Amino acid sequence: MQDSDKNLIDAYIDAIWVEKGLSQHSLDAYRRDLMGYAKWLAARDASLEKSSTADCQDYLAERFATYSSRSTARLLSCLRGFFQWMIRHNRIEGDPLAQVKSPKLGRPLPKTLTEVEVEKLLDAPEADIPLELRDKAMLEMLYACGLRISELTGLRVDQVNLRQGVVRTMGKGSKERLVPIGDTAIAWLQQYLRESRPELLGIKSSDVLFPSRRGKEMTRQTFWHRTKLYAKRAEIRKAISPHVLRHAFATHLLNHGADLRVVQLLLGHSDLSTTQIYTHVAQERMKSLHAQHHPRG
Repeated sequence: MQDSDKNLIDAYIDAIWVEKGLSQHSLDAYRRDLMGYAKWLAARDASLEKSSTADCQDYLAERFATYSSRSTARLLSCLRGFFQWMIRHNRIEGDPLAQVKSPKLGRPLPKTLTEVEVEKLLDAPEADIPLELRDKAMLEMLYACGLRISELTGLRVDQVNLRQGVVRTMGKGSKERLVPIGDTAIAWLQQYLRESRPELLGIKSSDVLFPSRRGKEMTRQTFWHRTKLYAKRAEIRKAISPHVLRHAFATHLLNHGADLRVVQLLLGHSDLSTTQIYTHVAQERMKSLHAQHHPRG
């Protein structure tokens, strides 16, 4: 791959970090997509600035044969943004993707848990074990607040106000929002702060609300594995991740009559259409209950 291509990618990543305030996870995904295309071009003695419509179509076709349509659509969106940026900076004159259509995607319903399954999962950690009391408080916070896992693991002590019963979190695009915690989650959080956190930290000092054994911020992967452990203990057969509790939070709120725009604000969605997917989940649940319990269902 040419140095000029790498420099272009670096400049673009810096630009969208400033313009869009994307998370490091998103920036890394953009970089991987662009580097993959640049390496593919280099093998054909081509470069990003000389990329043609045919190059783009051939690369996307190869990707589509191996990866899902959703992954290919994400790559195409990344390339579109990159080429538009190059046009604005006079690197290229025309967009090689102007005539390339995005693959049509159905919107899959998010995987969620029933209220009974959530209760079983939340009851799985042993509260008399310091590490599991921490996990119990984290799971309660996830379900009570609908946080993303990165928002939860990144929480600092000063972001939680137990007197007012709210958590201040920073979501995608560096957008801050206040989310109510709820009495049950507050009670478990207070118990964790009183009994478990001091024991886990020992003599170490940390402002991380839910530190790892080493007193550092826990990785998303670590908490994902611990969530799977509790799901297995609770005998939940579904594929599960911490994000499933965020889906359950939204779905159960709507099932109990919450306004869609309120749920949008609580989840930190910038677009209402993103939140509307949960109305479909709620409707599917109602259909299932009708079929199960109505005498002519």
